[in-house]
Order: sequence, then structure tokens, then C-alpha cells
Amino acid sequence: MARLKSVSRLEGHLGFWLRLVSNEVSRAFAARIEAKGVTVAEWVMLRSLYGTAPEAPSRLADTLGMTRGGVTKLADRLIGRGLIRRRPDPGDARAQILSLTAVGERLVPELADLADANDRAFFGALTPAERNALEVALRKLAATLGKSSFPTD
Repeated sequence: MARLKSVSRLEGHLGFWLRLVSNEVSRAFAARIEAKGVTVAEWVMLRSLYGTAPEAPSRLADTLGMTRGGVTKLADRLIGRGLIRRRPDPGDARAQILSLTAVGERLVPELADLADANDRAFFGALTPAERNALEVALRKLAATLGKSSFPTD
């Protein structure tokens, strides 16, 4: 019988732990906001438009790290639900801009409260210093990977 090569334990990989925690945090957050009828991707777009000037879909796509087609589909869903609006860009007749409706503006703070509660539920076990260190480390890793846009999945 061939002798198996010694390999590292699954639990010895940081990626294992990161994925485990990430999956749970994401699953719980998705469930919280889906109770309000919103997906995570929709939340990201709504939050990105909150408190800002109307945004061109192409610029929003760049900011969110999405394709222009993905932003259009997402925008169409949110427009259909009365949460955002699409208007001609006053500075460029060929372009359009997206902004929140009054309903969307009222919904974003509710969703942000759910995001804050989700963070408290999962990261409340960490001291403020540990939480800050985790955020610094994750931001450093994201920057190293060239990932400065928002995750939408």
C-alpha cells in the first residue's frame, strides 16, 4: 500500500476559518434583509446611492465592481419596486443617472440598522482592539489583492 504524503490540516488554514465565518456572517445578513424584501446586492446599491448626488450607472458599476449589465439589471429591479429612479443626465443628453426615491431613502437606514445588528451579533465577541485589528488586516489583504470595490455577492 502506498504511503500517503503528510498534508496540512484543514483547520490549519486561515482561509478555512475566514470562509467559515464569512459564510455565517453573510448568510445571517442575507436573511435579515431578505425579511425586508431586499437582496445583499440590492442593499449595496441602495447604500451606495444614499446621501449622494445622482450617479451614472457606469460609474456605479465601477464603484461596486460590477458589470454595467449587472448594474442595469439590479437598477431595473429596484426601479420596478419604487426604490430608485432613472432620469436623463442634465449634463449629457445621451446618459442617464440613478438616485433613490423617497421610499428608498426611508428604507436604507432600516437596512443599515440590520447590518449594524449583524456586525454586533458576529463580531461582538471581539474587543474593540481585536475588531480594529481584524478590519485593518482584512483591508490590507483586500488592497494587496487590488480589491477596493464593494463585494456584492
